[in-house]
Amino acid sequence: MNLAEGVQIVSFGILSLMVIGAALGVVLLSNIVHSAFLLGMVFASISGLYILLNAGFVAAAQILVYVGAVNILILFGIMLVNKQQDFVPLPNAWLGKLATAAVCGGLFALLSTMVLGTTWAISTEAAAGDGSVVLIGMHLFSDFLLPFELASVLLLIALVGAIILARREFIPDEQPGDPQPEGLKLPERPRDLVAVGSAPPDGDA
Repeated sequence: MNLAEGVQIVSFGILSLMVIGAALGVVLLSNIVHSAFLLGMVFASISGLYILLNAGFVAAAQILVYVGAVNILILFGIMLVNKQQDFVPLPNAWLGKLATAAVCGGLFALLSTMVLGTTWAISTEAAAGDGSVVLIGMHLFSDFLLPFELASVLLLIALVGAIILARREFIPDEQPGDPQPEGLKLPERPRDLVAVGSAPPDGDA
């Protein structure tokens, strides 16, 4: 084993531990903001794995699309939510947990079958080099057209979901004497009315 292979093995081990640790933090932490930041760490670590595979274009796309777009969209959706709602236990919640466990188990079985059934031999073909972008485009619009379009629809659903979560609910007109609900309004600094043509008071811009 030469120095380059040793560096690749160590880098792969570090990146793999980062992916696994950050992914566990995403699903186990109770703070949703921390989970969103750890999700960005997962995406960035996966891009490092792509670099080890000499897939520079895929690594750059991973950073631009997932870290720079999807994860930022998730963070905006979380931080713009201004809803206060008490937790209400759902009836028959065990059905949702059972369905979630079935889906996760099916995905795990599918991925395990793919990993065990794939020959992980190193390819002897010459690297595409600068022509890799052309080859990726050809495969995206021929062999992988359906997954490519499904991914775009999934991103659109994530965008619509973030907008729905971040939008504010309609607040009806206040009536004198009505109790003011807390948490529905943002505090505003009182503003003085200034006559047209007069100078603003001291300290105002």
